[in-house]
Amino acid sequence: MEMQLPDDFRCPISLEVMTDPVILSSGHTFDRASIQRWLDAGNRTCPVTKVPLPPSPSLIPNYALRSLISSYLANRPSAVASSSSDEDHLDSFLLSRFSFPSDAPTLSAVLRLAQSGSAASRRLVADSGGTSVLIRHADAPDRPDLQDLALRALLHISLDGDDARLGLLAEGALEPIVSALRGGPVAALAATFLTSLAVVDVNKATIGAHPAAIPSLAALLSDGDGRQRREAATALHELCKFAENRRRAVRAGAVAALISFASEGSERAVRVLGLLAKCREGKEEMRKRIGFLRALAVVVKTGNPRGVEHALVVLNLVCSDSKEMALEAIGEGILDLCSVLAGDMNQKIGKNAMELARSLRIFSSPCISANIGQ
Repeated sequence: MEMQLPDDFRCPISLEVMTDPVILSSGHTFDRASIQRWLDAGNRTCPVTKVPLPPSPSLIPNYALRSLISSYLANRPSAVASSSSDEDHLDSFLLSRFSFPSDAPTLSAVLRLAQSGSAASRRLVADSGGTSVLIRHADAPDRPDLQDLALRALLHISLDGDDARLGLLAEGALEPIVSALRGGPVAALAATFLTSLAVVDVNKATIGAHPAAIPSLAALLSDGDGRQRREAATALHELCKFAENRRRAVRAGAVAALISFASEGSERAVRVLGLLAKCREGKEEMRKRIGFLRALAVVVKTGNPRGVEHALVVLNLVCSDSKEMALEAIGEGILDLCSVLAGDMNQKIGKNAMELARSLRIFSSPCISANIGQ
């Protein structure tokens, strides 16, 4: 008689074991394929809580849960599981002796409890004082193996909801995260954790106010490896939904790194540029950057539908009130691209292309064809 798989391993939509778990802004985890189908069908509420979602919901990869599922399936016991009361007693016994410094086996056990247990199990970790011990280990770069285990456990605890996210910042989780962002094997994980915490609006302000948080993300976006840059862009996207953080990101030098990443095909980088272009400082910085329009033109030509949709928005924000940028955009062939995209089957792309074309036509010479929308 095999041990039953934990409910947390199953997608709330399909009820199947998840192969690519992602975190929705509501804090719930779904299999990517299932939640993407839900969103593509036009739904903008969480399937579990029915909480409204933003127009373009973020899907944050839950690497910790994916790793846990793989490990569990590879090593699950065939013996009958212990009774629930026995398991509760063992959990309490473990946490009563959990202190700093700890060791890898103990941290691994706490990680399993935080990730594979119920919400009550995760609250048990927090209520027992385990969170503060995990935070201390997360701030120990001399032991990256322990730092990794602690950050993974904290990430999963943060998924219990807004109260958990607020509590983690109140307990001092931000400092070790920022330290971990500065490079090393756990930088990507730290950025993922920061994204989860930033889902709460008040946390966006708190994180942004830290003098090194956004600059560290900008540096990781510029100098990190592929996964680190993706996670840094995701964190910036969440943080820059708060207006003041957009100016902070510009001052930190994020625009150049985002343009570079966008030119490599990163849809998320384009979306962050869209947020930064909503502030005066962001638009001015983009206008200064040689190759900005060319990079966005490449996205419009070759990007996926969402990348094209957001690139058109960015171009309109930057060019609509600048004759110099509008004429340069026309020179890059962007007006011609709009004439093709105006009839796109994707209504958002068609609408954005027509709006951009109208902005460019204001500055164009009479000899330039202007058939868009006619």
